[in-house]
Amino acid sequence: MSVPPAGSATAQPNVPEDEHRLPLDVKPLHYDLTILTDLEKLTFEGSVAIDLEILKDTSSIVFHSSTLNIKDVSITTDSLKKPQAPTSQSFDTASERAYLKFPTVFSAGSKAQLKVNFDAQLTGSMMGYYYSTWEKDGKKQYYTLTQFEPTAARRAFPCWDEPLLKATYGITLISREGTVNLSNMPAISEEPYTSSSLPSGGKWKITKFDRTPPMSSYLVAFANGEFEHIESHYVSPLSGKTRPLRVYATADYIHQTEFALEIKRKVLPLYEQMFDVEYPLPKLDTLIASDFDAGAMENWGLITGRTTAFCLDTKKSGVNAQKNVATTQSHEVAHMWFGDITTMAWWDNLYLNEGDQHIIGFLKPPLTTVFIGFATLMGEVIIMDKVFPEWKVYSEFINHHLARALDLDAKLSSHPIEVDCPDANQINQIFDALSYSKAGSVLRMLSAFVNEETFLKGVSIYLKKHLFANSVSKDLWEGIGEAAGKDIVGMMDNWVSKMGFPLLTVTEKGGSIHVRQDRFLETGPAADKDNQTIWQIPLNIASTGADGKLKVDRILLTEKEVTIPLDTTNPFKLNYDTTGVYRVLYTPERLDKIGAEAAKKNSVFNMNDRLGLINDVFALSNAGFGNVSAALNLIQNLRQEEEFLVWQGIRDNIGDLTSIFWENTTAWELLKKFRSSLYTPLVDQLGYDFPDSDSADKKQLRTLAIAGAAASDEPKVIEELTKRFADYLKTGNDSAIASDIERATYTTVVKHGGRAEYDAVKAIFEKPKTPTMRTAAIAGLCSPKDQTLIDETLKFMMTEAKDQDVYMFIANLASNVLYNRFSGNTQLPYLISYAFKYLSTEADAKDIEEFFEGKDVSKFNLALNQTLDTIRAHAALIERSTDDVVQWLQTWSKAAKL
Repeated sequence: MSVPPAGSATAQPNVPEDEHRLPLDVKPLHYDLTILTDLEKLTFEGSVAIDLEILKDTSSIVFHSSTLNIKDVSITTDSLKKPQAPTSQSFDTASERAYLKFPTVFSAGSKAQLKVNFDAQLTGSMMGYYYSTWEKDGKKQYYTLTQFEPTAARRAFPCWDEPLLKATYGITLISREGTVNLSNMPAISEEPYTSSSLPSGGKWKITKFDRTPPMSSYLVAFANGEFEHIESHYVSPLSGKTRPLRVYATADYIHQTEFALEIKRKVLPLYEQMFDVEYPLPKLDTLIASDFDAGAMENWGLITGRTTAFCLDTKKSGVNAQKNVATTQSHEVAHMWFGDITTMAWWDNLYLNEGDQHIIGFLKPPLTTVFIGFATLMGEVIIMDKVFPEWKVYSEFINHHLARALDLDAKLSSHPIEVDCPDANQINQIFDALSYSKAGSVLRMLSAFVNEETFLKGVSIYLKKHLFANSVSKDLWEGIGEAAGKDIVGMMDNWVSKMGFPLLTVTEKGGSIHVRQDRFLETGPAADKDNQTIWQIPLNIASTGADGKLKVDRILLTEKEVTIPLDTTNPFKLNYDTTGVYRVLYTPERLDKIGAEAAKKNSVFNMNDRLGLINDVFALSNAGFGNVSAALNLIQNLRQEEEFLVWQGIRDNIGDLTSIFWENTTAWELLKKFRSSLYTPLVDQLGYDFPDSDSADKKQLRTLAIAGAAASDEPKVIEELTKRFADYLKTGNDSAIASDIERATYTTVVKHGGRAEYDAVKAIFEKPKTPTMRTAAIAGLCSPKDQTLIDETLKFMMTEAKDQDVYMFIANLASNVLYNRFSGNTQLPYLISYAFKYLSTEADAKDIEEFFEGKDVSKFNLALNQTLDTIRAHAALIERSTDDVVQWLQTWSKAAKL
């Protein structure tokens, strides 16, 4: 049949309006898929033979298909003597389904094979089977790759595109000679190919790949192009087998892939040892693409991702770039087990033992993002700490993930880790800080509660029980509970099924503390209707005895409130090591004592405690549970702090506060002075150069200080960065601009310069030496004060920037053009949140509501509601705390004689 073009639809035959899953009549067992790719015409065509098991008597077959021209449909069964064509066929663009009606009733328990031919245009949409571009000898070239998560396999071939419906795949790729074909499995043959139906011109080849294990459709991957590769291997510590590891890229990036390959080689044996489960595929490739929607994707056996996620010039790139590549590669490798081998189920009846779900799908019961959270914790923390202990990743997690999770989960428009998601429009929106960061934080809390060794033993038990199969989150909790000898199922239920997190209010009386839990909201005390959840909370109370030594009482709070005996004459603090997913509110007097203790050189409270304290005090004062001046006092007391990560927490919170008060000139200028007073002494101490002998901590603190002082308009820092940039323009030698300070340098010279600096940074953007240099240049192009240059950047963003980069450019969203351009991928929610990030009045919120009134917001309504919540929380903070903030800063300024 011929599929109607996008935007048209034919009637659905007897499908209920609330039906979001395919019928249960049949399920796929195996796909033999052949794809012919023509990189000259930018088209592809294919054929697929799908082995089906008939589960119910039926004469109809329904499967997913989108943007494909489908033809030559037929079915065969054991009882049919020859292939049978459908008597009717229709397609619905809204549900992306094809409906076939056959003259024969297929009996339950029988087998069938559906054959379909199809073709389609290749596009640059970064979803489905799409093309990416690069430049060779001054000419634009094309290559192809796939991005099927969450629901885009249907754009590449007819399929049952739901995560529960695992099947095996035999993939064959036909392409022009001189190109490389890649897929999930190794190639088992490759030879010249001739056929009368081939496009004219040039020679062709055919590549056949080995059969995959059972896998979900969103993990299928294939690619074709002029790729080069570098290669290594690792030896399995469990079996002794040697597996090849490769990284593929185009010629312009292949020289920057050594670091990503080395990370993969190091982490694979560590995962095998921790899980006690061997990596099951014969190889693991990584393909780097110039055009890629998300950061990276865990296709089984063929990880894919953007250049900034995997490319690194080891001679030029700084610590942050190294961290990004290492954690991204490790995160995706973690998914090879947690998501690819074992995939979560969502059928609650017939398919309970066969259905699978990763982190997406039309869910009922709910979608769960535990797999993302696990890959975040495992890939970015537990494994990274073993490879790069100097990075202090357990502590960095608090700033990078826990703080983000609590910030988003403090909104009424939040969502649970397990969330109902019946509508395809909602799926891409779930890839947010709650999916990655809250899920990871809850797992980190559980790991600390049972101890990491027990946690990993429980994960191993879970994986072994569900190899190549399905599971629900309860299965994971049972595995960890079995290892720990505790009721983990009961403990974890509300953490994953309910939105929000607790605020613990601590009061003191007569040798004891009283602890009460309520839901924390950024707008202040929660109303009764929003305050019904009782969480099981590890309190982890740190205190000192008469000997002055630290002790930690690990108490699980299971009730609304509890009184705990404690000697309050000595220092104490809840949430020791900041492993708990909650905030703690003390009396002002106790907060002062904790802050004073935390600021001591040899405090009983460690760096993680200081990080958690900073984040808590700012969040609580911003929500009206205290004065913002108390948070500023804490920062003032921590001026002598030496740890980079504590300074990172200070920077993030002071930066957020400054952005809220940007429309109050008095507060804005005073906050700039305060920030400059924090950072400039560090710049004076650390300088502008980055010798290799410096520790990672020292390099990152120097970067933070220079960027912070420059953003605060510190004249001598502006002068130094401007001088270094001018020397680069004069000589062409950029060695004085270390990778770590490229962003600060470009933003500073454009902000305080003119046309010459703007054009120079734009030239860097167009021909960068590294992907991170290009990202830094984007920041520079968005920094001019000159309205003409701002307009030029906005025009460039709208007309010339790659789709994958637009979210980096966004400073304001003013046109539906962006909606039309990005509604098919994962970036739209980020465009909304970034566009309105710094608005902070009720009038702003009303303007946004009026702008979107009557428009289709289904693909970003969650992000829009979260953004409106944020704006209104900022407006309340401004109304409540402006006098407090200004008075404190004025008093400080006079004392500092500024």
